[in-house]
Amino acid sequence: MNKTVNINLGGLFFHIDEDAYQKLNRYFDAIKRSLSNSSGQDEIMKDIEVRISEIFSEHKDSDKNVINLKDVDAMIAIMGQPEDYRIEEEGESSQSNFTDTSTKTNKKLYRDIDKNILGGVCAGLGHYFGVDSLWIRLLLVFIVIAGVGSPILLYLLLWVLIPKAQTTAEKLQMTGEPVNLSNIEKKVREEFSNISEKIENADYTKVGSAAKTGAERVGSAIGEIFMTIFSVFAKFIGALILIISIFMLGSILIGGFTFGSTTFVDMPWQSYYDAVIVSEFPIWLVVLLSIFAIGIPFFFLMILGLKLLITNMKSIGNIAKYTLLALWIISVGTLIAFGLKQATEIAYNGKIVEKETLTISPTDTLEIQFKFNDYYAKDFHHNEFEVTQDENGNDIIYSNEISLEILYTDEPMPYLQIERKAEGKSNSEAKKRAEKINYSYKFEKNKLILDNFFITDLKNKYRNQEVELYLYMPQGTYIKPDSSVQRFDSSNNSFFNLHYSSDQYIYIITKEQVKCINCPVEENEYNDVSSDSSSTSVTINRDGILIEEKNKEIKNKDFKGLEINKEGIIIKTN
Repeated sequence: MNKTVNINLGGLFFHIDEDAYQKLNRYFDAIKRSLSNSSGQDEIMKDIEVRISEIFSEHKDSDKNVINLKDVDAMIAIMGQPEDYRIEEEGESSQSNFTDTSTKTNKKLYRDIDKNILGGVCAGLGHYFGVDSLWIRLLLVFIVIAGVGSPILLYLLLWVLIPKAQTTAEKLQMTGEPVNLSNIEKKVREEFSNISEKIENADYTKVGSAAKTGAERVGSAIGEIFMTIFSVFAKFIGALILIISIFMLGSILIGGFTFGSTTFVDMPWQSYYDAVIVSEFPIWLVVLLSIFAIGIPFFFLMILGLKLLITNMKSIGNIAKYTLLALWIISVGTLIAFGLKQATEIAYNGKIVEKETLTISPTDTLEIQFKFNDYYAKDFHHNEFEVTQDENGNDIIYSNEISLEILYTDEPMPYLQIERKAEGKSNSEAKKRAEKINYSYKFEKNKLILDNFFITDLKNKYRNQEVELYLYMPQGTYIKPDSSVQRFDSSNNSFFNLHYSSDQYIYIITKEQVKCINCPVEENEYNDVSSDSSSTSVTINRDGILIEEKNKEIKNKDFKGLEINKEGIIIKTN
């Protein structure tokens, strides 16, 4: 049974048994002796401690585990033996000679803050993919100019997600170098060498002289002003991003959980979802994926806003970042697949055509009327579709997507053509769905009564079902549309101009146009009551009727007879 010792190594707390502690202590003493004549000894020792603490943390199963001799030996195998380390004498190039047979390790993605322009994202990606960061920056600029996607938003997200390489160990992991004693010492020496070169190459006389000039002081003051303005602007942007992201997150969560609560409570829109969406995707799953897909980017924007406002704010941790990123990718991918599957449900159109001959005599007037069903609606109100129940309690889709068009036919008898239409993922499925549309009409005693709705079973799904009615009338026949027709009339106005002021108007069918025979003149927008407008015009005033035909004027004040011309228009003659 060994004693345990509590140690603080690289800022982390560890339990270590006494034998392992003594060996670790000897290992550190040996490293210090090897570095006794080197510059930057403290910095090297600090980085070595951080790296050793990382190795111990990676091999610990829990916080209660005690580090033993086996763990120390495994660490030494990774870091290398300090006995093989030799420092060059002063005047020679600095070099470390650890016994190191390890090869390149897997790279880790970090932001390179030493070679950064903004956040070091491009420099870090350059190290990770083994390319010059210049090419990545040029590619980013090109994408921004081309306006493809949202590269600025992507850069900001990567800025938040990717940690920056701060310690020497992290900088070595960024380039894929083994994190051992040799490389840590080499990296620290390079940094000290760079700093020394900058100090040695500085022209202190020139710098000191420039610092004393008034222009330098003014420039320094202007620089401070700009930095202050930039800092205030950054805080403002951070506050704006934070407010927008919090508002959007709240809206997404409230809206999502309210809509998704249909899993536990029968909400009104549950039936509409079932009518439109394919059944393989339950509503709670779609809502949850939508929350993740939309909410996670706004969550990272919120973190970015907080970081702009709070300079020393701690990171949420790599595990949380990468977990949320993976969850976002999965959610977006699943929603895209869901959208593509849903799009295939309306890829094809299908229709069923029914034709009904209307037997009327040439002198009879066909009355046209739409009616609603008292069970579904007490008055007319337009619905593209509505989920309700029939008299037997079955769930159905109720819709007013009905249209009527009046057309000319050269057949001897008028007829009604009914086209039921629907969409589906194949032509056969669309046609079968159209067949299941239940639409009714009635023709009796020269009166055509059309339903202003149709119904279909809820299991047929809503796939843009509609009913189109085409009323074909031969020349010389008469129609009398009811006021209800105006809601559904889709006729070409140049052929049939339905007057909305009265439902007592009677129209006669001609090959070129449907003409009103008893409409007021002021409503006569399309010359409905004129005979041949190309050769004859009729004017009615207090002096009688003025008829102008081929530049011949006939004026008569006393008319005693009536005459019907070839168009069926009644005129007064003497």
